[in-house]
This record gives sequence, C-alpha cells and structure tokens, in this order.
Amino acid sequence: MTIQWFPGHMAKARREVTEKLKFVDIVFELVDARLPLSSRNPMLDQIIQQKPRLVILNKADLADPKETQAWQAYFKAQGHEVIAMNAKTNDGVKKLNQSAQQALKEKRARDAARGIKPRAIRAMCIGIPNVGKSTLMNRLVGKKIAQTGNKPGVTKGQQWLRSGKDLELLDTPGILWPKFEDPDIGKKLALTGAIKDDLLHMDDLAIFGLEFFSRFYPERLSDRYKLSAEDLFLPGPDLLMLISEKRGFRDDYQRASEMIIHDIRQGKLGNYTLDRIEELNPDEISHQ
Repeated sequence: MTIQWFPGHMAKARREVTEKLKFVDIVFELVDARLPLSSRNPMLDQIIQQKPRLVILNKADLADPKETQAWQAYFKAQGHEVIAMNAKTNDGVKKLNQSAQQALKEKRARDAARGIKPRAIRAMCIGIPNVGKSTLMNRLVGKKIAQTGNKPGVTKGQQWLRSGKDLELLDTPGILWPKFEDPDIGKKLALTGAIKDDLLHMDDLAIFGLEFFSRFYPERLSDRYKLSAEDLFLPGPDLLMLISEKRGFRDDYQRASEMIIHDIRQGKLGNYTLDRIEELNPDEISHQ
C-alpha cells in the first residue's frame, strides 16, 4: 500500500513556514507519542535547521508509558528539549513554558550580554496533521481560538495566539511530506488517523494492525477477540478472517477491518506505541 497525500495547502504552508521562521525564537514540534519518529516530518530538519526546538510528545495518554519514557531519552540524546503531555488536559502544559525557557537559555544569555531586555517567547507550533496542534493552542491560550477536529487537515491558515505574558504562538497547518519512502510509516500514520481513510485499503491497514498487536501486545488481542495462543501465530490475513468469523461478519472483511481499526484508534486494545526504539538501526540512532 503506497500512500501519497500532499494537498496544495500543504505545499503553501511549507513555503510560509520557511518565510516566517525568522520571526520566532523557537519551534514547538508536535509529534504523536504513539509514533514519535513516524509522525516527524523529515522536511522540517531542512526548514528549521539550527533554530531551537522543543519536541512535544502529545497524546501521551494514548501511548505505552514505558515506550514514551524511552523516546524522551532518545530525543534528549539527540540534543533536543522534550516533554510528553496530553494537550486536552493541563497535564504537561505547565512544563512547556519551562522547557521552552531551557531550550532558549543560551540565546537569552547572549541577549542579556548585549543589553536586550527579555520579552515574550515567540514560538512556531508545527507538526503533521492530527497530532493535536490546535488543541494545544486552545489549551495554552485558555479559550477556543484555534479550530480543532479529530481528522487531518482542519487548520488551513496561520494565526498568532497569545498565552499569558510570556508566550506568543504562531499556529501553522499540518504538513505531510510528499511521499512516504517506507510504506510502514504510511500505515502507522493511517492507523492513528493522520491520513484520510478514503485514501486507504482498510483490509491492508487492519492486517498491519493485527500483525503489530500480535507481536507486541498479544494478550490484548487475545482478550479483545477471544483468540487462543495458537491463533496469534496465524498470518495477518488469516487472523482477519478468523476475527470476522468470530464476530459473525462471515465474509464481510471490510466491515471486520473497519471494526478492528476503530478498536485500535479508540484505545479498546489499550495504550500502544507503534514506533519501537529497539527496531531502529544504529544509523538512525546516531544521526537523527
């Protein structure tokens, strides 16, 4: 399954981000804590370059806590400030300002040496669709200013938002990259809802999800769909057929696929993390 999705507004957003980067002190890079690497846009490294960055592992309440801790350590080892949070609550939001100050510590010291007085931090909030940027903006500002939606492509323009006296935020549309070189990245993004469902083959996606849970969270799959230990060793397509039969869907694999994807997205199989540090090759660990 090859997924390509690069609407016109995303190409425009990339240009605007590049142009407006000079107006901000720091970039808040939101990623989905369930896929901290796959939900990072590789184009951003070229765009942001050496601009200070705070990596925000959002939706941490949906991710595997042990994996989230491992990913925080990973990003810190890459030289980034990083926090894990849930933008729908105050959990982690209080740490954001402190972490931004820490990321800008050297710049603030240089400014002070030049006699420049401290002012509100100007930050650009950026990330791929559906990572919760607008939800975070609303939480920081304290009222519903940024438009939100549990689907990709809701935010289409750019806007400045003020958060208290110490922070000004530039919201931006979500930007995906033109083509996923690794098809598994596209499937991971699709499984969490970052890509519109009408671009997908739901049975392929359900099989991918079943194979992932069979490998990393087999007991959850077994409990949810009343599977035996032997069933979990079945290939993904056979597992999909078995679950379809157990749920009384007969040969309606489309319906069974939609049910499985819905269960995964709604957390009915528990918290999970699709990106696993143990699967990174040494090159990725040293050069990310």
